[in-house]
Amino acid sequence: MASMAHPVFSLSTRPDHRTRRYEDESGKAYLEIRPSAEGLATIHDRDVLIYCISQIMSALNKGHKVSRTVRLKAHDLLKATNRVTDGRGYDGLKAALVRLQGTQIETNIATGGTEQLDLFSIIDRARIIRETRDGRMQEIEIELSDWVFNAISAHEVLTLHRNYFRLRKPLERRIYEIARKHCGRQKEWRISLAALQRKSGSSSTSREFKRLVGAIVEQDESYGHMPDYAVRLDGDYVVFINRGTVASETEVPAELAGIRLDPESYDAARSLAPGWDVHHLEQAWRSWMAEGGLDAPRDPDRAFLGFCRKWMEKRGRP
Repeated sequence: MASMAHPVFSLSTRPDHRTRRYEDESGKAYLEIRPSAEGLATIHDRDVLIYCISQIMSALNKGHKVSRTVRLKAHDLLKATNRVTDGRGYDGLKAALVRLQGTQIETNIATGGTEQLDLFSIIDRARIIRETRDGRMQEIEIELSDWVFNAISAHEVLTLHRNYFRLRKPLERRIYEIARKHCGRQKEWRISLAALQRKSGSSSTSREFKRLVGAIVEQDESYGHMPDYAVRLDGDYVVFINRGTVASETEVPAELAGIRLDPESYDAARSLAPGWDVHHLEQAWRSWMAEGGLDAPRDPDRAFLGFCRKWMEKRGRP
């Protein structure tokens, strides 16, 4: 969510060697991004990060233990992110890993309730475990930074529409990310062109930026190609209109998402709500607290088991 709200990734399709600094509207939160010799990590390089996050979230939802290190098959990543699976795809993936590891960030934007003030990379390390006979990557091991992993552990993650990976223009992707973070499940959300340009990280002139946004709007009016949100211009404002396709979910505050339950509570929950997936119940419990504006309970285990008991009373066996 932090990387969707703030311009971490470059929109350039050419090597971007600028050091960029961004401050939010309050002037309190800042982000400084410094490139390596290969340039800044791009918004298309972000696909690697999204895929890693999806693998970790899937494991968490199944109740598995997770760590900052993710092992994956290169071919699966390329397919899932709508990339070609020939030599160009593997070369592009390798270049993305180099930029992600080389790009350094300094920020006071907290993830998972932790404020990271030192200099760190988006990923700490990438290692090729196995290669095919012709030298293509087969299995990769990626170690995420603490900043990224803290956000995942605190469930500060939003789903993206699968067609996000079909958006080829960097600005289209960035506009969708901003809408997904700020419009969410609202019927409509608007932002000035000036604020959108600042949040997108675009280096275009204001006139050129308006022209680029206008071209995206025109294409969306004709083909409805933008996922989840229709995009329209209203003078100097960009309006996002919810198409009603956003996955049903509640954004859980960090103080609720950060609650850790005793492993024995999961066994007790299985007895109280037989047939139900306890991790589904746990997420429903966190969402229920978030929707009600409740604070973290003093005794989380007791509160969770009470929720499971009531859940079973209302719904019975699945």
